[in-house]
Amino acid sequence: MATRVRPAAITLTPSAEERVADLMSRAPDGAIGVKLSTPRRGCSGLAYSVDYVSEANPFDERIDTPGGTFFVDGPSLLYLIGSTMDWREDDFTAGFVFDNPNAKGACGCGESFTV
Repeated sequence: MATRVRPAAITLTPSAEERVADLMSRAPDGAIGVKLSTPRRGCSGLAYSVDYVSEANPFDERIDTPGGTFFVDGPSLLYLIGSTMDWREDDFTAGFVFDNPNAKGACGCGESFTV
């Protein structure tokens, strides 16, 4: 019996994939990918954090993109399943933007969210 390929926990838009590729092209020595986590921070409790990672954790979700490996922190998966991550730039700001169906609220400044 063939096994079904499990979809990724989070979807990266083409713009987000391009940003991951850009980050990996300038990554410090020893970086093997970029990792998304949700540390406790801000008014609402959880925030999105994207950082370089130098070693793979077996509990992290691994998503191979054309520009490099993207990891999702294992403990953060419950808060992120079904999310879409995009990269947006305009004249005043640039950053990753998340469409997270699990978020029940966010703080006024948009820095953190609650589930």
